[in-house]
Amino acid sequence: MTYPCVFQSEGSLRWLGEPDAVLSAQSLSQLHELRANIEYALANEYCFVAGILPYEVGSALHGLPCAPFTAWAYLYKDAPSQNTPNAALVSTPTGAENFALESAFKPEQTQQAYLASLSRIQAYLRAGDCYQVNLAQRFSTHFSGSTLSAWLGLQQAHPAPHSCYFQTDDGNSVFGVSPERFLSIRNRQVVAEPIKGSRPRGANPEEDGRLAAELRANPKDLAENLMIVDLLRNDLGLSCESGSIQASPLFELRQFSNVQHLVSTITGTLKADITPLEALFRAFPGGSITGAPKQRAMEIITELEPVARGAYCGSFFWMDDQENLDSNILIRTMQTDGDRIYCHGGGGIVFDSDPLAEYEESLFKVEKLMRALEERFL
Repeated sequence: MTYPCVFQSEGSLRWLGEPDAVLSAQSLSQLHELRANIEYALANEYCFVAGILPYEVGSALHGLPCAPFTAWAYLYKDAPSQNTPNAALVSTPTGAENFALESAFKPEQTQQAYLASLSRIQAYLRAGDCYQVNLAQRFSTHFSGSTLSAWLGLQQAHPAPHSCYFQTDDGNSVFGVSPERFLSIRNRQVVAEPIKGSRPRGANPEEDGRLAAELRANPKDLAENLMIVDLLRNDLGLSCESGSIQASPLFELRQFSNVQHLVSTITGTLKADITPLEALFRAFPGGSITGAPKQRAMEIITELEPVARGAYCGSFFWMDDQENLDSNILIRTMQTDGDRIYCHGGGGIVFDSDPLAEYEESLFKVEKLMRALEERFL
């Protein structure tokens, strides 16, 4: 049996085999049809859906020009298995179909070009166009073999609470080790956990603690996080009952294998006439990977990033027939196109950002992930 979709949920991997039906969308009208068709399917014959919303879906939903995209949804009549279907595959991922990289990942932009885009963003910030803009760069190489093997190796080296693997119906793959939840909706209670503020992990406990203390005390990182909290409060206000939205805790330190972050939590109660999938679409894309105000930040991203993001900064989501939904932000994520594999790294730019520090942040967030694949599969 093949497994086109595997994801981390509540501390265990959940495996989905071949879907019973496949839905897709490539335009705004088709996106609305996709949502309606998913909701109809879950109310009738199917019990589970898993899918990918690329970043460009957000541009379409906001009426902005965007690159071509395909959103995918896989429908299932049975719930996913929470057991490991193939223990040997997990324990020895290199043995499955011989995944291999042809060379190390290389940046597709020079440092000079990236810094020029940062300079342009800071000009927009000084002019009052926006308060924060997320900017990313892309790395790439060629590969062969099973991308599921690559993800299992990456998951083993850098486990993360919202990691996922999704093989699209056109034969490409999206996989990664995301630390960030976008929206979770259970029993009509909505939870968002945006990440803003980052430092690398230290080489020893002393350095690690120093970096963590610096992150928690840094006014720039705290302000950057708070901007996105306010944005998410507004986004959830479109779908949640008046007076139900709370933001607590703020600026929680969470540490992962390759990076440490500040995470804030925003909660609310879904309005009676709003479905979970509608709430996901209304808030999409996540504000932590656009900036604020969201629409203007997205316009600047389209202007300055030389390639479309695709799945990067989009969302993997799942929903069951009890209207429970969960979704992530597709950061720390790889995506393929034919025999090429891509990885993006970026960060939020604010008025007092240091350009060289921001450039380094775009590297340290993903360099250990790329290196993990290089060391194992090159």
